[in-house]
Amino acid sequence: MALISVDRERGLLNVEFQGLDKLWTLKSRLEIPLAHVRGATHDPGMAREPKGIRVAGTHFPGVITAGRFRRDGERLFWDVKNPDKAVVVELADAETYDRLVIEVDDPRATVALIERSLDRG
Repeated sequence: MALISVDRERGLLNVEFQGLDKLWTLKSRLEIPLAHVRGATHDPGMAREPKGIRVAGTHFPGVITAGRFRRDGERLFWDVKNPDKAVVVELADAETYDRLVIEVDDPRATVALIERSLDRG
């Protein structure tokens, strides 16, 4: 599982991996510029879609998907054990990933936090 927060001062979306997820994902955190975040959705069905080719990380079908994957030219980063808590963050013009699929404690609150941070109007 991960904790997602927004640093408005630095203009970053922060993803902090918890416990053994640091080992499974081969990362302790991700920092994504808010300018590259297009939006977020709570999408439990995403976890049932094909993952693609694992580049780095862990994948035990039905148990855990974590780390970097490539599918149809798309660069994905996964950290999901419980699909019901999966949040999908769409990125644009990002250097490393096109989409993040991250398990969080409260998907609705996380999506709301990200969407509020994108209120550029």
